[in-house]
Amino acid sequence: MYEKILAAVNEFTNSELAARYALALSQSCNAKLFLVFVVQEGIDKNTFRRAELALERLFIDAENRGIEVKSITEKGEPVKNIYNIVRKEHIDLVFTATRREDVSKRFFAKTVARELILKMPCSVAMVRIVRMGRIHPVNILVPLKGIMRDIEERAFFVGKLASGFNSKVTIFHCPEPLTDFFHGKIYLSPAMREKHIPGDIETFTEYLSRHMIINEKRTSYGTISKAITIEAAHKRNDLIIMGASERSLIKSLISGNPVEEVLKETPCDLIVLKARSKS
Repeated sequence: MYEKILAAVNEFTNSELAARYALALSQSCNAKLFLVFVVQEGIDKNTFRRAELALERLFIDAENRGIEVKSITEKGEPVKNIYNIVRKEHIDLVFTATRREDVSKRFFAKTVARELILKMPCSVAMVRIVRMGRIHPVNILVPLKGIMRDIEERAFFVGKLASGFNSKVTIFHCPEPLTDFFHGKIYLSPAMREKHIPGDIETFTEYLSRHMIINEKRTSYGTISKAITIEAAHKRNDLIIMGASERSLIKSLISGNPVEEVLKETPCDLIVLKARSKS
């Protein structure tokens, strides 16, 4: 599914760490990796050198792992230049990192991360780095809704990334409560929640099992974003992978959504995947 993966790199440490997720996925998919740094007007020499060194470290690491890799440095505007590279090279997936100050804004308004995830003609994985250490997730938490339009690509993304790190995966579902006219919201018991796991989630789980990815299913109740962050903290997950449709991203600009809330509160690294598979 992913034959060409692009990682947007700059002078910030979180950018290099996010690119290491792209590196691991490229190795797992046997995909070609493009490392791209777009030099903006007015950049100083020290900043340029930090980005260059990050590109060099990533390039050497990719070569040592046997990954076909290409490093690209261009002058211009990041979103425009990356868009052109995606078109020219037929990129399947772009990795981009958020910055700490981005999190305080409404879904990263007027930031490179938001523009990439909304405007790219391919799938985009937006990464928030929380732990500035070695990238090697042991336990991955994957919150899923009952109905998913992009189930095949999301399962592929999670499966290949988990395979690359030899990670365990927890499928997490937080169903909407039933509503009673007289009693308000009614939450199902754990046993009832297990009995009513939606079919798409079972399909997702079957895919992981078929590809020998160790996984388990868990359910909870309450506010979705809070349930996700509590689960991740309680079980000491290293990475959360969430999906986001273009519709939900646009809607979040107006009223917010669980993805935006988890981005602000996540206790571990987080990847938001906007799937736009070509196949």
